[in-house]
Amino acid sequence: IVFQGEGCRTVPLSGHVGFDSLPDQLVNKSVNHGFCFNILCVGETGLGKSTLMDTLFNTKFEGDPASHSQPGVQLKSSTYDLQESNVNLKLTIVSTVGFGDQINKEDSYKPIVEFIDAQFEAYLQEELKIKRVLHNYHDTRIHACLYFIAPTGHSLKSLDLVTMKKLDSKVNIIPIIAKSDAISKSELTKFKIKITSELVSNGVQIYQFPTDDESVAEINGTMNAHLPFAVIGSTEELKIGNKMMKALENEAHCDFVKLREMLIRVNMEDLREQTHTRHYELYRRCKLEEMGFKDTDPDSKPFSLQETYEAKRNEFLGELQKKEEAMRQMFVQRVKEKEAELKEAEKELHEKFDRLKKLHQDEKKKLEDKKKSLDDEVNAFKQRKTAAELLQSQAQQAGGSQTLKRDKERKK
Repeated sequence: IVFQGEGCRTVPLSGHVGFDSLPDQLVNKSVNHGFCFNILCVGETGLGKSTLMDTLFNTKFEGDPASHSQPGVQLKSSTYDLQESNVNLKLTIVSTVGFGDQINKEDSYKPIVEFIDAQFEAYLQEELKIKRVLHNYHDTRIHACLYFIAPTGHSLKSLDLVTMKKLDSKVNIIPIIAKSDAISKSELTKFKIKITSELVSNGVQIYQFPTDDESVAEINGTMNAHLPFAVIGSTEELKIGNKMMKALENEAHCDFVKLREMLIRVNMEDLREQTHTRHYELYRRCKLEEMGFKDTDPDSKPFSLQETYEAKRNEFLGELQKKEEAMRQMFVQRVKEKEAELKEAEKELHEKFDRLKKLHQDEKKKLEDKKKSLDDEVNAFKQRKTAAELLQSQAQQAGGSQTLKRDKERKK
């Protein structure tokens, strides 16, 4: 046993050491920890997505049939614990409820993209923590997207092309022709060729089964030529010879067996690896670059996290200081404006007070003049009354003396 590498010497072993058990250790550790696999099913309502999931994993997953009256596209996620032999699998199935049911389908892909990005973001946030628990973290990143295509027999719908184009850099897309028994075999063959041609001409990158591993290169190379897989939605069982098998397990009728073989038995780990090394790494790189982190500094020197952090911190503090200064200036300006408004209001108040005061004084003077006039009239009236009473009294006295005089004359 030798180990070759740059700067390493080849040293022969004179006896058994034991590090050849490392693969077994890795297998035991992985089996004890368990695995997770997350599938996203994208397609219009009624294409048999739930039925296919049930058949893929030989079980009956819970769930109610979706209606065609959804106001928008909603993503429904369900997680199940499966066990086969001594291997535990945490399976998450995400379905797109209401996809393709709206009149305006322009933004139907957005909730799907946002959901995939949200899973990447959750993983990134856990990865950036000081105390990470990635070994126990429930990884919800989508490992495979089964894209269900309606069996029109003509060409891909614009909705399918737009959606797959938006998703191909974020998830491993495996196209599937649903309910393929709706068209004849010859039409199905032409339909497959047409779909492949449209995907290539529109630059849509679908998942290619890996051929770099010699143990699976031949079967994967053969299966890549069968994409997109044509399946039928059925749980019925048929008797072929002395064996009972599901109708869609008959390879003469559909590609269900090929799909299950490629998706689960041969390439499940590669789908998980591609999700992490390709799609998540792309999201992570773009996100970190948005935050100002790069592998090299402006002088093409090696990246220093501490220096970048200090630079971003100083930049942030500088921007914070500028904002504080701007807020202070704005506050001072508003205070000045408010003081000017208050002074103007005070001036107006004083002017109004002076006007009211002068008006009050004028009214008071008028009242005093009127009172004086009334007092003069009362005094004059009193004088006239006194004079009249005096004259009346004198007249009465004069009248009394004349009466006495006449009485005296009569007596004589």
